[in-house]
Amino acid sequence: MLFIVVVLACLSLTAQGRTLRIVSEAWPPYIYEENGELHGLDYDVTRIVLRRLGVQAEWQMLPWKRCALALEQGKADAILGSYRTRESEATLLFPSEPLSRIELLLFYTKNRPYPFRAIDDLQGLRIGVSSRYRYSERAFAESTQFVREPAPNHAANFGKLMRERVHLVVNDRHTGRFVLASMGLNDAVSHHPQVIGRDFLYLGLRRGAGLDDLAEDFARELRLLKLEPTYTLLLARYGIRPSLQLAASNPAPQ
Repeated sequence: MLFIVVVLACLSLTAQGRTLRIVSEAWPPYIYEENGELHGLDYDVTRIVLRRLGVQAEWQMLPWKRCALALEQGKADAILGSYRTRESEATLLFPSEPLSRIELLLFYTKNRPYPFRAIDDLQGLRIGVSSRYRYSERAFAESTQFVREPAPNHAANFGKLMRERVHLVVNDRHTGRFVLASMGLNDAVSHHPQVIGRDFLYLGLRRGAGLDDLAEDFARELRLLKLEPTYTLLLARYGIRPSLQLAASNPAPQ
């Protein structure tokens, strides 16, 4: 019996006839739901890669804390859109190739263009933030010169900005533009050119679930996909800059 268990643990998902249960929280344009259907660059890319590997996937959209709980309780096998950190690597196994690279910027209303060149320029301001984001720029992450104002989602943050409840909003370049377009605010909001943080998004696989081989296979197929015209077309579909994404390759955890 022990031999059978060991053999099953070593078999691929396809050989076991298992479905990979993936959870995620909406993070447009990387993954989001529209008219009851999932869309997004990372969603589409993951779906293509898994299909090429012969792996069936089951998707569920949940708040981020419930995603983490589902993984902890063994009710999910993977989480889409996770950062790769030393802390997350304690429970998640990451393919060596990331799905996307993000750049965090400060957004402002055009009628209130608060200057920003250095952290000191943010003294006393209220900055709209998301609990999901990790700020890799240490000076910004650890600064006590400004107040962080959390919001439950991206649209709520920009709503606060328009109502002058916050002075600035920090968001990913592409997420910010996508959400602003959906809210009809492209002409009202802009962003400073300085990048205050860069990071990568991954498909995180639950450790101890026999998914080590899948992590390696996924990274290999993802690297190949990024070289194909199919990937370039996906970037264009979601308005994502190719040079930013194609620079994403095998970064070390932080």
